[in-house]
Amino acid sequence: MTIQIGQSLPDFEIAVIDDGADIQRTSTAQLFAGRNAVLFAVPGAFTPTCSERHLPGYVKHYGDFKARGVDVYCMAVNDAYVMKAWALSQSVPAGLKLLADGNGSFARALGLEMDGSAYGMGTRSRRFALYAENGVVKLLNIESPGELRVTTAEAMLSAIP
Repeated sequence: MTIQIGQSLPDFEIAVIDDGADIQRTSTAQLFAGRNAVLFAVPGAFTPTCSERHLPGYVKHYGDFKARGVDVYCMAVNDAYVMKAWALSQSVPAGLKLLADGNGSFARALGLEMDGSAYGMGTRSRRFALYAENGVVKLLNIESPGELRVTTAEAMLSAIP
């Protein structure tokens, strides 16, 4: 079942990449506790839409989120080494953290996994963006397949308080 507005984000261990530094492991509960945060997910690092439009929008508008006191996290069902390489290739600024959900456990717990086998990708995350306060979901936008509209940085900046 897909996570709903008003529910707490599930607690899982996840790999965190920040500013190209060493990969850290932490719990999602610790990551989101006491913070206002946007978590957006992409089907895969280095894929065309994710690399050309989705992540670059958040890189461009990261300062706008920070000015509003909102942390930004980008998640994909990829291993931490791929996510680190992607962060470096995309000039992701310090503070915009990438989350590697290597086995898709967090995406599955959110009810937002998808079967990308038809594209040779296996289990991946659906493209979504959520806004959470202290780990509680306040807004959830899920894209239709092939779309990139409601999860962009611009859409989330317009939608969050």
